[in-house]
Amino acid sequence: MQNPFGNGGNGDNDNNNNEGPNGLPVPPNYATVVKEDNGDIRIGKVGFSYTTFLFSFLVPIFRGDWYNFLCMIGVNLGIVLGLYSIHFTSFQTFNFATSILQFALSFVWGYLYNLMYFRHLFNRGFKPATQRSKDLLEKSGYLPKPKKK
Repeated sequence: MQNPFGNGGNGDNDNNNNEGPNGLPVPPNYATVVKEDNGDIRIGKVGFSYTTFLFSFLVPIFRGDWYNFLCMIGVNLGIVLGLYSIHFTSFQTFNFATSILQFALSFVWGYLYNLMYFRHLFNRGFKPATQRSKDLLEKSGYLPKPKKK
C-alpha cells in the first residue's frame, strides 16, 4: 500500500511509518503505543487536540479514557462552582463571563488532553511501539527524555 503520509511515492523507505494495525501507515504527528503483556495497541495524536477543543467531554468517552474524563469534569465543575460564588450585577454579565470561561477552557483542554491521555497510558504500562513514536513523544515532552550518564 502506498503511504499517503510519507515518502511521496519516491520509493524511499527511510521515513516508513507503517506502525498502524496490519502495517497501515499513520500520520507523522501520531504515535503508537503498545502494552506488551496483552498486545493492546493505541494510536494517538501528539499536539493540539482539535476534537477536544470542539467536542470537549465526548473525546475521552469515545476513547474509553474514564480517568481523564473524570479529571476534566472535576476541574470544570470546580471552576463553574467558583463562578457561581461571584455576585454578578446582571444575568447577562454572568452569561458573558460563563461563555468566555468555557471558550478559554476549551483551549486549555485542547492543549492538555493528548498529553494527559498519553501520560495515563504510560502509567498503565504502555510503551512506545517503535523508535519513531518514542522520538516523537520525547521531542514533544510527552515521554521524559532518558537521563544521560
